[in-house]
Amino acid sequence: MGFVHERREDVRAVFRGPDRELALDVLNRVADKWAVITVSHLARAPQRFTDLLENIPGISRKMLSVTLQKLERDGLVGRQIRVGAPSQVEYMVTELGRTLFDPLIAVALWVFDHKDEIAANRDAFDLAARVAAKRGQSSESDEPE
Repeated sequence: MGFVHERREDVRAVFRGPDRELALDVLNRVADKWAVITVSHLARAPQRFTDLLENIPGISRKMLSVTLQKLERDGLVGRQIRVGAPSQVEYMVTELGRTLFDPLIAVALWVFDHKDEIAANRDAFDLAARVAAKRGQSSESDEPE
């Protein structure tokens, strides 16, 4: 069997055991779009806050600040204060953060490989929802349980 099959019990143990809340919190963090984008920008080179703000389209100052703080708290990103006039803070990916690169690349490649199928599924779902709405059908009966 493959790696995933071999580790399946480890994953179950984490999500059912005493570390469940931590595991869910970290999973939420590393699956967050702003965290992924921020880490990918920092993977290239350490950057200052203002550089990240300029280079990450659509992120607000507040969201970047919160994202960096959460990534730093988990040890995925570090910061270094450069002494000078004025002093500058640079953010960089830590060794622990670098261990995320392969899984993030795998997910990105999966998205790339399946993007057309996902787009077609979304279009079909949205069309069916519009047709049902025109017929006056309630979508509540179709909600997953």
